[in-house]
Amino acid sequence: MSRIAIIAAMPGELKPLVRGWKRVPTRQRFIAQWTQDAGCDSWVAVCAGMGVEAATRAFAQAEMDGSVDVVLSVGWAGALRDEGRVGALYIPNIVVNAQTGERFTLAERETPVVLVTTARVADEAEKRRLAESYGGMLVDMEAATIARLAQMRGIPVCCMKIVTDDLTARLPNLNPFINAMGQMSMARFIAHVLLRPGYWPALARMGRASASGADCLAAAIFRFLVYDKPDKVDEINRTGVVPD
Repeated sequence: MSRIAIIAAMPGELKPLVRGWKRVPTRQRFIAQWTQDAGCDSWVAVCAGMGVEAATRAFAQAEMDGSVDVVLSVGWAGALRDEGRVGALYIPNIVVNAQTGERFTLAERETPVVLVTTARVADEAEKRRLAESYGGMLVDMEAATIARLAQMRGIPVCCMKIVTDDLTARLPNLNPFINAMGQMSMARFIAHVLLRPGYWPALARMGRASASGADCLAAAIFRFLVYDKPDKVDEINRTGVVPD
């Protein structure tokens, strides 16, 4: 029997995957959890918000009802390079914590795909710096924390990320609208952007990419879940492909 944890930041990243799963009540307001039994396997999906602390809470929630055999760190990401295609699914083999310099190599690969985890949402200038400093292809706010917690426990970990915004996307600064619990204050954000129509086209593109990307992500995760999970994590990290 395998118990597999799928950890994301936001419910929207998991919505297509957990449709039909059991929603589990949690003690903390900002943590959402779903479970699904599949024969001998048990799947648990958790999201608790953006950032290090939220990712730590999500990991702890996933372990609350038992030890975990495999961890998937999944969700939306930004592109750090022009070749990072909006809507594309990437399975990075290297995860870097930009705050601490920690580098987690999940597998060796001839052409590495590096995911950089930051404490704040990165704008174009910061994206370019991260690409140059770390050789990064993608940026998120949680994967390095998940990788560190998994490796501390000796648990295989795999990251799956969908690009929702390209390098030059003209987006508003999202950071002032993310609260201490890693949640987006949507009412304030919407009020802010309603008065700034210059951001509307990029936000619309990101919204479409996020929705379609969540569907693509759900399909990839489901293929993973039904495919020799623990034994094949190294292969998937090495090839960057989830078999059909």
